[in-house]
Amino acid sequence: MRFERQIDTAPAIPDSRDGCPFCPGAINTSTPTFEDGSRLRCGGSVTFPNLYPFAERHVVTVITPDHTPGRFDTRCLADAISGTAQALSGSPGYASINWNHLPSAGASIVHPHLQGIADPEPTRLAELYISAGHRYFTDHGRLYWEDLVERERCSERFLFEDDIFWSANPVPLGEREVRGILPVSTLEELEPYIEPLAQGILRIVDFYRSLGTHAFNASIAFDAPGKEGLGHRAFCSLIARLNPNSLSMCDSAFMERLHLEPVILTLPEDLGALFREKS
Repeated sequence: MRFERQIDTAPAIPDSRDGCPFCPGAINTSTPTFEDGSRLRCGGSVTFPNLYPFAERHVVTVITPDHTPGRFDTRCLADAISGTAQALSGSPGYASINWNHLPSAGASIVHPHLQGIADPEPTRLAELYISAGHRYFTDHGRLYWEDLVERERCSERFLFEDDIFWSANPVPLGEREVRGILPVSTLEELEPYIEPLAQGILRIVDFYRSLGTHAFNASIAFDAPGKEGLGHRAFCSLIARLNPNSLSMCDSAFMERLHLEPVILTLPEDLGALFREKS
């Protein structure tokens, strides 16, 4: 019955560029730089450190100078993924590339942007898949992901396949979850697959839009460097979110929905003082 409530109404997407730090007139003065004073530019994308990091390495990549593009260009997204990967390259930790699109998907800024993180410990969801994949490989001498692809290729969940296999996730974490399974494990191996990855993501985004849904989350999870061939396959998850409306600002984004990692607004150490102040 929830589907019949029509809670995903036509989008009311904020279009104002006033005060946007990611628009061309502001990005060079309102965003931070790396240690050497630079920002990483790849095509039309711009990558820089996140002011409020969730991980040891956390970067933001502005995908396009366009504040609210009507349709995303494959080359723009491929450049943005490439720039994010370059900014995370060399980090010894577990990397992921993520996208919150529009406020109802947890985006604090409407202007389209990716977030890349790398940390010594994987996020909760990545750890579940990575550790289980390693056990499966040890126990069976085969990759779980290859067995999964073989089975899903014949299922009603199969969507399409080129260099990357795409299907509906049989155990979804969100509405209309789609998984793309890459033939690589780590971020260092990604480069040859960036363009087909961008094409696949945008094919799913266009599919969501054909159903009337404009907001979404996406995450691409990698194993740590040096663990190639030990049982993991990098995978890309996308979920549809409610369209933006006057009541849809959300505190649930890619970390909560696609990594099973809550990001809180108030430190526990501050809560006692706040309680005493308000009591």
